[in-house]
Amino acid sequence: MDRREFLQGAAGLTLAGTHGIEPEFQEKKPRVGLIGSGWYGKCDLFRLIQVAPVEVVSICDVDKRMLSEAADLIAQRQASHKKPRTYADYREMLKEKDLDIVLIGTPDHWHALHAIAAIAAGADLYCQKPISVDVAEGKAMLAAARKHKRVVQIGTQRRSTPHLVEARNIVQEGKLGKIGLVETYCYYHMRTSANPPDMPPPEYLDWEMWTGPAPLRPYNSLAHPRGWRAFMEYGNGIVGDMCVHMLDTVRWMMNLGWAKRITSTGGIFVDKDSKANITDTQTATFDYGETQVLWQHRSWGEPNDPDYPWGATFYGDKGTLKVSVMSYDYIPNKGKPIHKDVTYELEQFPEDKTEKDLERHVAPAIRYHMKDLLRAIETRGRPVADIEEGYISSASCILANLSLQLNRTLVWDAEKQQIANDGEANRLLKRPYRRPWVHPANT
Repeated sequence: MDRREFLQGAAGLTLAGTHGIEPEFQEKKPRVGLIGSGWYGKCDLFRLIQVAPVEVVSICDVDKRMLSEAADLIAQRQASHKKPRTYADYREMLKEKDLDIVLIGTPDHWHALHAIAAIAAGADLYCQKPISVDVAEGKAMLAAARKHKRVVQIGTQRRSTPHLVEARNIVQEGKLGKIGLVETYCYYHMRTSANPPDMPPPEYLDWEMWTGPAPLRPYNSLAHPRGWRAFMEYGNGIVGDMCVHMLDTVRWMMNLGWAKRITSTGGIFVDKDSKANITDTQTATFDYGETQVLWQHRSWGEPNDPDYPWGATFYGDKGTLKVSVMSYDYIPNKGKPIHKDVTYELEQFPEDKTEKDLERHVAPAIRYHMKDLLRAIETRGRPVADIEEGYISSASCILANLSLQLNRTLVWDAEKQQIANDGEANRLLKRPYRRPWVHPANT
């Protein structure tokens, strides 16, 4: 099986046309908007520009400098060389109702409001993961997508990573046998150790709007740009950032839905001096009955396997499979092991070589993810990382954090979409919103 065949067969991705551009989109030129023009907002948008002749007509950000820089770069990158309209308020951008696709690259605490508004404005969506900060937000996002019949692709692009698509075939073909345990983990030193003083926000940043529905903290340079994951007010810590990718990968590879029980323990055990309030050490167990999926992160010390500092290990009675963003290793009990490295496409897309802050090993996966989104838009079908899959993976990680907060196991009732026999925990499925913002579960 060559690369084209396994991608088409395993992930439903299309590689037709020039550089994989869907033929149907070569003339239509979908009109695109971007909310959140920082690091990954631009990264996602530029991958879309690489695989389809879209026209980026609108972008929005509360940081004037970031917005201006993004507008200039977009003019350089898109075929028309036109500079997009710029907005400081996403509501003003969406009022135009002239966008076919909206990309959301804002901090997690904004995803729900941005996504639901874009869906209501008639756009199909690419939204970064995790989809929300609380479970009720994610549920409301899924309901909005289904009500308005919009295609929503979530940025869990491991589902479109070429070597992981190949690794999934190993699982799907039963080569591992019965899989009773999967370990997922992240040992990156990604939790900030800094403790800068609070200060007035810079003049180019609307801190009030940046904060939005989250609690209003004093401005701190750790939070913006890019450091906001240090605070639980804006995200779900390392579990929400990194576990969501690997848990989603495991669910996709094994066709798993909701876990039956979720347990988590952890805390700030080593780095007590940083202003960050997310855990530096945490474990979680996602109980699927006959399969247990474990998570562990440490933002200190050394990884268990230096070749797999962030990944998943599947243990079957016929073999073991290790997967990460960089490679996979299949070690059968009998037979020859298989190793496969990440696919780069630097010759096909030479701009990847010079793009600032681009994770070059991830770029191909994002491109295939964008092509899958375009395929789903054309057919009005479900993309590989449909909003419902994003909801399950994101909510599962949020439930792990709630288990840690409450110091008890949570039993999830998937049919009722609530925690069984636990009123206190169910009240925490919806976080309070800062006025005047209104939680989508209340509208």
